[in-house]
Amino acid sequence: MSDAGEIQERKVGHLALFKGGHPSHGPTRTTLLEQVELIPDPLPELALADADASVELLGRRLRAPLMLTGMTGGAAEAGEINQVLASLAGRMGLGFGVGSQRAMLEDPALVPTYDVRAAAGPDALVLANVGIAQLSGLGLDRAQWLVEAIGADALCVHLNVAQELVQPEGDRQFVGATDALRTLCAELDRPVVAKEVGSGFGRAAAERLRDLGVSAIDVAGAGGTSWTYAEALRGDDRARRLGETFRSWGVPTAAAVAQTVGVGLPVIASGGVRSGLDAVRALALGARACGLAGPVIRVLMDEGEDAAARFLGWIVEEVRVAMVLTGARTVGDLPSRPRVLGPDLARWVEGTS
Repeated sequence: MSDAGEIQERKVGHLALFKGGHPSHGPTRTTLLEQVELIPDPLPELALADADASVELLGRRLRAPLMLTGMTGGAAEAGEINQVLASLAGRMGLGFGVGSQRAMLEDPALVPTYDVRAAAGPDALVLANVGIAQLSGLGLDRAQWLVEAIGADALCVHLNVAQELVQPEGDRQFVGATDALRTLCAELDRPVVAKEVGSGFGRAAAERLRDLGVSAIDVAGAGGTSWTYAEALRGDDRARRLGETFRSWGVPTAAAVAQTVGVGLPVIASGGVRSGLDAVRALALGARACGLAGPVIRVLMDEGEDAAARFLGWIVEEVRVAMVLTGARTVGDLPSRPRVLGPDLARWVEGTS
């Protein structure tokens, strides 16, 4: 089987894991978003219509602080999912990110499975996506092609070292990645977003990424989908052993946000965000926007497009209701609203100093 064929087969295998469930970090690892206790304001002096949930991100205005992040692509079924969800994101004023475009690099005939610009509309925020392991040998021309071929506004570079090390077909060598990322940030004519895939970031890593020139960070923390465990579910004996061992690896999403918001970059909080209240908790910690992936794909695959639209509509409504309940007229007001942090999250917050 060709490299492109192997990647397509892997994409379909990954999607199958979301039918009826998802590969989680396990019962001992949560996002810690539940430890952000927002104190109600019983006299908010706001109407629901006054709650302005819009945010500016990477040069685009989102009507709600939400992105459908790092979805999929590289196979016919994946392309159909991208088209449907990008259309929903565009109609609702949300951002949208495609999954890894490695398959497209191997076989340009797969570009249509990632090209969502027409579906999302001209004003939508669309993010392209490439892995850090592919970056060293990519070159500026091909990186530019990744974003231009799908009309993307920015390029996510996903830093999925744990997943690659567990995946049977994965990369094992990451030397030169730092220099490649620095060069990309300096030369690409689009913003570069550093994105994890379930392991999150700490403060030191965020500072290094800032100094390399990235324009934003998507923490993609622990507590949602565990891609190391996903590889265990579809892999060989080695993958199963490593995937089980490192299933809960990473920084919980809330802790990753707390660790990274002080470095001076917009932070996208993804990884286990399952409700509008989860999103508002992350926004109260200082995130600029929040990302969802697995839960949306699961609803779409299990229940269809209308159900996915309803699900996203409820998330947006929950964000706006939570804003009123805390007296926040804008998303930017949320970090100043009173809150109490649980002990596990407080320990991470204290570690940011």
